Parts: sequence; structure tokens; C-alpha cells
Amino acid sequence: MITRIVKLSFEEKNVAEFLKIFENSKHKIRAMSGCNGLELLNDIHSPSVFFTYSKWNTEQDLNNYRDSELFKTVWADTKILFNDKPQAWSVNSVEAL
Repeated sequence: MITRIVKLSFEEKNVAEFLKIFENSKHKIRAMSGCNGLELLNDIHSPSVFFTYSKWNTEQDLNNYRDSELFKTVWADTKILFNDKPQAWSVNSVEAL
């Protein structure tokens, strides 16, 4: 299993629009084959900075999502709202307590 963490930074005026996009797509993303969890996190000191935290069975499952029409649509609608370049990491768990 892999975890995908994506940092998204928005113009303050665009946060509500991003939240609307996430609300309308979260269940579709979660229903993608191989997705085992999806979470949206908000930086406690920067209210316009968010992180998506998703769990995938395999890197191929993540890539299938990233190649999907759903992702292309969500990404096209979201990227125009950014005020900084997004950052993304795909990681494996080393240890969990």
C-alpha cells in the first residue's frame, strides 16, 4: 500500500471554490479501484493551504486514477485556483503505531 500526499496552496478568494470541487468529487475519487482512503487536511496556520492524503493498493492504482477522466477534470478545475506550485509525494509506511 502507498500513501499519496499532495500540498495545495490557494488564493484565499479561491478556497470556497476548491472546497466545492472537493465536495463534488471526493466520493468518486474514493470509489476508484484501489483507493482505500481519502482525507483532506487544512494547515492550522495557513487556512488557504490544504493537503490531500490518499491510500492506494499499488502505484498502478494511483496512476490509473491520475490517468482517468475524473482526475483530468478535477485537476483542470483546481489548478487554476492555485497561488503556488503544488507539491506531491508518494510514500510507503515504514512503521505505524
